[in-house]
Amino acid sequence: MIITICMSMSLRHRLADICRTLEQAGHEVLTPVDTREFDYEGADDHERAELKRDKDLIRTHYEKIKRSDAILVLNEDLPGKPRYIGGNSFLEMGFAHILDIPIYLMQDVPESPYRSEMLAMDPIVLNGDLGRIPADTAAVLG
Repeated sequence: MIITICMSMSLRHRLADICRTLEQAGHEVLTPVDTREFDYEGADDHERAELKRDKDLIRTHYEKIKRSDAILVLNEDLPGKPRYIGGNSFLEMGFAHILDIPIYLMQDVPESPYRSEMLAMDPIVLNGDLGRIPADTAAVLG
């Protein structure tokens, strides 16, 4: 199955392990554009917006989602933000929902002003267990 990872750039330290686990299970993994050279945490909103425009990050990731059989949202804890789903990941969940692509969440849906919208997309909560992702989409769409 082709799985696109959706995540906060603050969680990029987890990406290699997640990719390795999914690839060992036989999945092809598509990841966000590498922005390691950019100080995402130290940047302000205008600098982040400029990066997203310059590298066309939103549209580029949408194209990956369109090629996917599922998305995996790494909604893990950030300081003061349990099970964090940021604006881009929420947007990407919406893309997947509209495209009728299954949405996996690493952890349960977070408390958020958009919680009802996220719940309405019927995400599949993994509770940290990547082994719960089936090998093919037939098992998901069943």
